[in-house]
Amino acid sequence: MATDNPDAGEDRRETIAEVIASELDRQAHDGAIRVDVPALAEAIDVAIAAELDPTHAAGAEPVPLDEGKRPEELNSTNDG
Repeated sequence: MATDNPDAGEDRRETIAEVIASELDRQAHDGAIRVDVPALAEAIDVAIAAELDPTHAAGAEPVPLDEGKRPEELNSTNDG
């Protein structure tokens, strides 16, 4: 995937690492004996969605990736 920002991959990995650390810490404080992998995946998904769409509210449904165009991107020539 090409990008205008060569540091985007590093920034993304940094964000993911921070989310993993935060979620594992949260789970440990809650007394988890095992890692809740689905909760970890959800935390990462929400963080990535927020990074892709800064208006994304924390705790809201993550923006589905690879789902085609968003409503604001549609026009009469591509709404099919």
